[in-house]
Amino acid sequence: METPKRRSVAPVYSMCVQPAFIIGTRNEDGTANFAPITWVSVTHEKGDGYLLVISMAGTKRTKQNVLRTGIFSANLVSTDMLPLMDYFGSRHAENGRKDEMEYSVSRGAVLDVPVLDQSRWVYECEVSRTVETGDSATFFCAIRNIQMDERLHCRDTFDVDLTVLDPVIYSGKYHSLGKLLGEIGDFL
Repeated sequence: METPKRRSVAPVYSMCVQPAFIIGTRNEDGTANFAPITWVSVTHEKGDGYLLVISMAGTKRTKQNVLRTGIFSANLVSTDMLPLMDYFGSRHAENGRKDEMEYSVSRGAVLDVPVLDQSRWVYECEVSRTVETGDSATFFCAIRNIQMDERLHCRDTFDVDLTVLDPVIYSGKYHSLGKLLGEIGDFL
């Protein structure tokens, strides 16, 4: 195999490949609020525990709602949801309700968080701890429930077929996955 030639580039956020999520929170009046966030990952906690890790910068309403309530939904964005993601990303809560585009919302199965009915994979999260860096808040969150598309039949945590979820991957531009390549150990 030929060794790839590489070049150095500046460490900007678009150089970090990230899954795309639409975060659902409740405003003070109880209405649903949604915003796209791509700074999402997971980390291991003690035992079998995992924490969803999500960072939000600035003063956006979604960040303020998470700080106030300590709960939110993280709705994985599939390629058919790109118009909705762009819509939520180009509208700001201080300019009024985001209701110019049609979408449907349900209550979380475990937490009182708004969930986008279109999403094929949803985390219902409760903040365990918050770390502030500059104008960003990074939330380490207990995953209280996962809602997943009924077409997924996962035998274990390593058996999620992302091609069924058709997730949007972000790195300054939107990307999608091509195909399932195999399982751990298939290439030894």
